[in-house]
Amino acid sequence: MAKHIIRRLFPNYHTVREHKSLRFLGTLLHDPNLWHLNRHSVAGGFAVGLFMAFLPMPFQMVLAAMAAIVLRVNLPIAVALVWISNPLTMPPIFFFAYKLGSWLLGVPPHHMPAFDLSLEWLGGEFLRIWKPLMTGSLVLSTGTALLGYIGMQLFWRLNVVHRWEQRRKRRLAERK
Repeated sequence: MAKHIIRRLFPNYHTVREHKSLRFLGTLLHDPNLWHLNRHSVAGGFAVGLFMAFLPMPFQMVLAAMAAIVLRVNLPIAVALVWISNPLTMPPIFFFAYKLGSWLLGVPPHHMPAFDLSLEWLGGEFLRIWKPLMTGSLVLSTGTALLGYIGMQLFWRLNVVHRWEQRRKRRLAERK
């Protein structure tokens, strides 16, 4: 079931591999492990995608794709899960990460003055909050990546056991 759901949601790997904007990667995308839908590849893709999703940095999709290629895990899943942190979810995610980092470092949260969309304001405020933000983000990234990896391994295994059980029951019913 899990494999069928994933196949339905993602494009064919031949289509992605041969896409003209990805030709600069050469044969890197020809590794079959990047496209396999097995328990280890999918769980690894979940871990990579979730880890990158909770880091406050630009080009998360590119970094997730590079990590998936290096670690030889499912590339489409790793890249798709980065979208957990999108423009709507980023503010609460990074606010939580900042609060978590402040708590872990034992520093009081910084109360920001009125928001001003300028490089000066952003640079000044970021210098005050970067340590708690990065600490909280790394803890959040690592925790969600571990939970995603373990959760997907468990989900996949339970799905396989359920299918075995269904097959066993069907065969017993056919014998009777």
